[in-house]
Amino acid sequence: MRVVAVTGTNTSVGKTVAVAALTACALAAGRTVAVVKPVQTGVPPGGPGDLDDVARLTGATDLHEYARFGEPLAPGTAARRLGVPGPRISWLAEQIAAIPAHDLMLIEGAGGPLVEFNAAGETLVDLLRALGRTVPVEVLLVASAGLGVLNLAALTARALSCADLPLAGVVVGDWPADPDLAARCNLADLPRYAGADLAGVVPAGSGRLDRAQFAAVARQSLAPCFDGNFDASAFARSAAGQESAAR
Repeated sequence: MRVVAVTGTNTSVGKTVAVAALTACALAAGRTVAVVKPVQTGVPPGGPGDLDDVARLTGATDLHEYARFGEPLAPGTAARRLGVPGPRISWLAEQIAAIPAHDLMLIEGAGGPLVEFNAAGETLVDLLRALGRTVPVEVLLVASAGLGVLNLAALTARALSCADLPLAGVVVGDWPADPDLAARCNLADLPRYAGADLAGVVPAGSGRLDRAQFAAVARQSLAPCFDGNFDASAFARSAAGQESAAR
């Protein structure tokens, strides 16, 4: 079973849509997929969360969420405001380990990899290290497109490296229809700052597509290592062409 954790340089960078794209491509390739959101925040009990978006966009059915806090905060902060400790990493790891084996398991974090899950200060990094004792875990970093992301990408990659968590690639999660100079330059710079290949570029607004449209966009947005047909070099040339045309 391949286990890929999806984290971000920060919040609202397109992690959930990237997870949906990974799911859509794997399903189209005939693979079985389980998707895990260990902790959901910013959604009230019974409300549609990130896993509902994945289901709507892909038709995936093996979806797992273990804790939810209604306020749009870091999980540990949201738990503290409710007077509860938050889920322990050891318990979350047990729940995830009990999921039947699939070709691919995707684990979506909350915010970045060092965001605290509980009062003990445990993070996604701690969860992935716990899981990694029994199965290899890769990390896919989702980054925003524009100015300011390079330092965040470098810091995030360093945190993962210090925890001996291999970075499988970096994906731009919100590529604009009219990219500015910073976004176009970041296509070349992000892999260098993150120390990993550019594994995809997901257009902004993809989460509003219907399932068939999304499946097509997903294949175009992810590299072959994730069952897509994205070509980083060709995409960079196309972006450079946009820059030349704008001059």
